[in-house]
Amino acid sequence: MLKCNSDKDFSTFMDTNSLTALRLKAQVNKFSGILSSGLQKTKKRLIREMIYGIQASKDVKLSNISRALQEPIPLIKTENRLSRNLDDEDYSDKINSEILRIGTRHITEDMVIAIDPGDVCKPYAKAMEHMCKLYDGDKKLPAVGYHLCQVTAANLEHNKIVPLHCELYSTAEGQVKNNTEKITEIISKVKASIGKVGTWAIDREGDNQEIIKHFLDNKLTFVTRLKTTRWLHFDKNTAKQVATKRLCRHIKKKYKSKLVSIVNGREMERMLTYSTSVVALPEMPDVWLNAVIVEGWGEVPTVLLTNLEVDQENPLTLLRVVECYLTRWKCDECFRYIKQSYNTEDVRVRSYNGLRNIIAMVHAIAYFTSIFIGINIKLKIMIEKIYIMSKRFFGIPNFFNYAMADGIYNLLKSTKTGLVNFIKVKPPPNFQLKLFPS
Repeated sequence: MLKCNSDKDFSTFMDTNSLTALRLKAQVNKFSGILSSGLQKTKKRLIREMIYGIQASKDVKLSNISRALQEPIPLIKTENRLSRNLDDEDYSDKINSEILRIGTRHITEDMVIAIDPGDVCKPYAKAMEHMCKLYDGDKKLPAVGYHLCQVTAANLEHNKIVPLHCELYSTAEGQVKNNTEKITEIISKVKASIGKVGTWAIDREGDNQEIIKHFLDNKLTFVTRLKTTRWLHFDKNTAKQVATKRLCRHIKKKYKSKLVSIVNGREMERMLTYSTSVVALPEMPDVWLNAVIVEGWGEVPTVLLTNLEVDQENPLTLLRVVECYLTRWKCDECFRYIKQSYNTEDVRVRSYNGLRNIIAMVHAIAYFTSIFIGINIKLKIMIEKIYIMSKRFFGIPNFFNYAMADGIYNLLKSTKTGLVNFIKVKPPPNFQLKLFPS
């Protein structure tokens, strides 16, 4: 049970939202206990305070997290303790393994497991450890910072998203040679937990011989988008090659459908054309896969490579491949949510261990809001109050994580205490009431 230790704490119960805040703190305490099982007492405390502080401040800077904890000691002492315990040990693998363990039960056969390679750019940092060269996809320029790789599962209805793994790494650190090696390592790690269920989806980063071979060797179904510069074999008899962007010219049978989207409050109609062909990569000429070509999304046709069964006479099988790829976009939104809601790119710890630990904890918060409390029926009343605190104009969308982050922040910023006075109290051993106390 939770105990209130002072008169100041009791005053918080007079607020209309104090009970909701108290229940939320209890869930944070429970969730952090799962993540930190088997760790030292100091690390358990750190994980609990970080999970709470990041949500209460909507930031990953230790100064703001320290303010959110509201400890009755000098602020610099709190920040020094957090920094010291973050830097001395790397336990990001422990956190990721626990998230993967408890998240596996929510994975079903019809889900899409999306891999999203990303980055944390630090253009002005000079003293941060093991920074490496990378490509900033937003600015389309070379940059310095750290690589990220996130794995998220989602259903085709886009109403359930399960974060599974997120890891920060650097190719300058010495243990990781390149992105391909790390991506295949993470695929093997997730596959060892969830098995062969679901369909893996990855963007153009997956147009790689080693990654595709890794999928095939592990007998995993996948969908990846090919680069426009890729050449393919499309004729088994002549082994004729064609560029990806011109593959649609060699296919006669095509299907058309209408795509309706809302842009600036108005419905926009767009005609899409679907077609399919059996192709092989020049690096693996004996392995024939299916290519689904979509025309109408942009100036250049989009080509999706997959080992899913595709029937040229049945357009629904083509749409199934496209739906899997579109679901990957929904998983990308989870990555943007982590970056935007908690200001992840503004992380300011200098040690490599601290960076990896913070990213793992922010990803754990994504699981906490999405699954641990997000779909818990017993906490429905608490979740509804958090949604009210998020102050949305037009209701809560299917991807409710942004509203959850805003609601939790607005709820906790009004509390008068952090976690220090809300502790779990256990009765002493052999506890027994005395009828005649001395």
